[in-house]
Amino acid sequence: MKFTEFNLDARLQAGIQRAGFSQPTPIQTQAIPVALAGEDIVGTAQTGTGKTAAFVLPLLHKLLQGPRRQTRALIVTPTRELADQIRETVKLLGAGTGLRSVTVYGGVGAHPQAQALRAGAEIVVACPGRLLDLAGQRAARLDKVEILVLDEADRMFDMGFLPDVRRILNLLPKERQTLLFSATFPEEVQALAEQALRNPQRVAVGISAPAHTVSHALYPVANADKSRMLLELLGQAGDNTVLVFTRTKHRAQKVARQVEQAGYRVTSLHGNRSQSQRQAALKGFRNGQFQVMVATDIAARGLDVEGISHVINYDMPDTTDAYIHRIGRTGRAQRNGDAYTLVTSDDESALRSLERVMGKPIERRRLAGFAYSATPQVQPHPADYQRSPRRSQRNRRGEGYAKRLASYR
Repeated sequence: MKFTEFNLDARLQAGIQRAGFSQPTPIQTQAIPVALAGEDIVGTAQTGTGKTAAFVLPLLHKLLQGPRRQTRALIVTPTRELADQIRETVKLLGAGTGLRSVTVYGGVGAHPQAQALRAGAEIVVACPGRLLDLAGQRAARLDKVEILVLDEADRMFDMGFLPDVRRILNLLPKERQTLLFSATFPEEVQALAEQALRNPQRVAVGISAPAHTVSHALYPVANADKSRMLLELLGQAGDNTVLVFTRTKHRAQKVARQVEQAGYRVTSLHGNRSQSQRQAALKGFRNGQFQVMVATDIAARGLDVEGISHVINYDMPDTTDAYIHRIGRTGRAQRNGDAYTLVTSDDESALRSLERVMGKPIERRRLAGFAYSATPQVQPHPADYQRSPRRSQRNRRGEGYAKRLASYR
């Protein structure tokens, strides 16, 4: 299949070519015709599958017919970084159409955003809090919105944004098209979908599973040896681009300093950095100014940087979903990638939960020539995968999610 078969407005073809799109991905193949038909969508897809273009292209197509200089499309997303990336996709695919867009989020001055809204940006990409602030000031007029996109709905739930999202829904016309995308489907997100959507069509690709283009390896290690092992793994990565995840902001800062002292071009992304610092870090990481980025889970979703070859979990993530989203930063767009996780004896429970979801043990590796100060305690447990393990609450929720999602047809 080719993009020309969607019969999109001819003015979008230049943007599609500029983006380097040749054949649509599975999520685009499923979602674009449904969205073009004006149907509501409940969608889920693995990270890196082209989901953003799957809703941006139909949105642009619709806005090219109809009035200008008023807000007709609203995209709500949980983080500033994701909002910026979605807007970049809007600008890339919509170049030459004359459609205007604006990002709306906190951490930067509200006045330029209010000016852009009053000037009549057709597309608003927003985080919930600042959008409500500007709506309260009557700078954001949402009564003409025709298309609403709720992206990363489960992440908005995790971050406590669902009450704000519900308040936003009350400001929108009842007659609209709504597209909701969520990697997982807890009960709260299901309730939001029931409130926000009308007879939605289901679009699902690769529910809650790691990307098949990523190879996984565990490196058992004592806590005291983790920083030295990280530097060894960075050395083995050569000149490739590497994203390192830590559990806390403090540790991200500490690890970034250690990596910098070892001679690497490194930046960091975490909640203690200002918005301008975050944007500079992302820009430098994308353009190759920095080879390594050390980040908290703020970068686990939505971060789209071409060519990340390795994801290294300095700290084991708290949940299986977090692991899937972290390692999804590599192996994108059918490229191959490597995911390394440093594990200690404290990670045993989380590790078993992850391996049960994956259905097999993850390969344990020992670094040749590495001076271990203590014998790592983490060992494989193949017996756990030869019997039917007792399902964890998270796994039961995942099964319930799949059943609920199947009802949206």
